[in-house]
Amino acid sequence: MKAVVWHGPRDVRVDEVEDPRIEEPTDAVIKITSTAICGSDLHLYEVLGPFMSEGDVLGHEPMGIVEEVGSGVEQIKAGDRVVIPFNISCGNCWMCDQNLFAQCEATQNRDQDKGASLFGYTKLYGQVPGGQAEYLRVPQAHFGPIKVPEGPPDDRFLYLSDVLPTAMQAVEYADVPEGGTLAVFGLGPIGTMCGRIAARKGQRVIGIDLVPERLQLAEKHGIEALDLEEHEEISDTIREMTGGRGTDATIDAVGMEAHGAPVGKLAQKAAGLLPDAIAEPLIKRAGIDRMAALYHCIDSVRRGGTVSISGVYGGMADPIPVFQLFDKGIQVRMGQAHVKRWIDDLMPLVTDDADPLGTADLASHKIPIDAAPAAYEMFQKKEDGATKVVIEPGR
Repeated sequence: MKAVVWHGPRDVRVDEVEDPRIEEPTDAVIKITSTAICGSDLHLYEVLGPFMSEGDVLGHEPMGIVEEVGSGVEQIKAGDRVVIPFNISCGNCWMCDQNLFAQCEATQNRDQDKGASLFGYTKLYGQVPGGQAEYLRVPQAHFGPIKVPEGPPDDRFLYLSDVLPTAMQAVEYADVPEGGTLAVFGLGPIGTMCGRIAARKGQRVIGIDLVPERLQLAEKHGIEALDLEEHEEISDTIREMTGGRGTDATIDAVGMEAHGAPVGKLAQKAAGLLPDAIAEPLIKRAGIDRMAALYHCIDSVRRGGTVSISGVYGGMADPIPVFQLFDKGIQVRMGQAHVKRWIDDLMPLVTDDADPLGTADLASHKIPIDAAPAAYEMFQKKEDGATKVVIEPGR
């Protein structure tokens, strides 16, 4: 089959690789109909290269049609249309019983001191072949796959794999009081969906970014969009908009590659130039993230407010302003999305023909799989109005 394969930093190719097959009774194999490039895939494209191996298949936002299931899989069958959550969880361990599916004990990567395995996401998280391919082997398929109805286009359901549950969790973790205010830093797919979900809850949403297409898309959905480059001190602007206090909560939907953090950018580039054997322990023990977005979140939130982090960070010793957090009495919540926890809340929204979350306008580009390498470069450079790229292997 064809698959999008990592060969090195900024070197993604479409290769012919071995077809997946049933290996365990709880496996399934699906034929991919749509699969997206995520902002966190771009971390693998550059910053987290030391944790990748040449030949790794990328991607963790797939959906498709079930081809085959193992003997231990009863909840789905051949021919079913399914979305695959990005985290791989068993559904019946202690962590899963607490709805902490991203910490599943059956797939935890204890040798790396990391949580549940993820599709297509480094040796830290199981090095499981990803979903940017024509077919995908799905472990723990007795629990993970989400059945969706026939009829509506893939766009309606694809984002259940990651974008929508991640956004929903970020908004829930933000815990904005009724009628309160929320600032979302980063209006990529996750951030803009955070804004749309929060606005549906009646919250006032202020969104911050510096990409014109993202700002325009946010405004279309009722978000007060601020161009970061037009404000000398964005936190001061936000306080001016909120009675001098700041917002009730902030969401960091950017993560480790924030603009406006030159020291972090230099550290990331330096780490990327080192041999893997040196870079891996350096990244695990050093502060290598660009943290401008998180600092803005901490500065912009009111005293006693909440900072919710959905953006991915990779450094183990990043400088955090603990005194400011303590003095302001800020609560901080973060983590990988527990995808299955949020599906019951999201399914009525994505099955509604009115498309209340606007899933139809999220993807700016739909491409055949052979165009994936160029799409990675375009998305990473934020060129050609790229807000979200969906790969359709059957095109």
